[in-house]
Amino acid sequence: MKCGKVDAQIALLRHKLRLIYKGQVFNGKPTKTARSHGKKIHVSVRQETSRILGNLGWAYMQKSNFMTAEVIYKKAQMIDPDATKANNLAVCLIKQARYTEACLVLQQVLNGEIPGSNDIRARNMAQGLLMEMETLLPTPEFLPGLSGLDLDDDFVNGLETLMNVWAPSRSKRLPIFEEIENFRDQVTC
Repeated sequence: MKCGKVDAQIALLRHKLRLIYKGQVFNGKPTKTARSHGKKIHVSVRQETSRILGNLGWAYMQKSNFMTAEVIYKKAQMIDPDATKANNLAVCLIKQARYTEACLVLQQVLNGEIPGSNDIRARNMAQGLLMEMETLLPTPEFLPGLSGLDLDDDFVNGLETLMNVWAPSRSKRLPIFEEIENFRDQVTC
């Protein structure tokens, strides 16, 4: 997609999805003939829907709207999974600092659990994303003295109790509303 044309691409892709939803594609046929790398192939409505969703997810990634892109990629994977969309889903999760989920998706690609995982480019991309994630995660040497610290429920609950003793819970309203409430009784009609 060209720079500055992302919004137009999103509108076009959403329009195409609406046409598919209404059943107005492929002239009522279950497949269409298309060309890929010079060869004629048959594309099903399911495959076309997944392809368009993948492109829409990519467009939202270009706008740094990773939550929307994530939802779209997950839907595309439900319809017709493939390794490229799985890698893009992992990028969305990484950008949201959801490393555990991203790692699970990438491991599916590397373990060959997703169609297209045998493609060397998809595998290299998954491996590269895993290596990139390793640089983003804090390592134990950056946390001296905290190795083996397990933040179990008792510890977290103890901290919460301690914080409530030291700083009793305050109103969740903005301070300005607290000030206004003090004058409420003084206002006359």
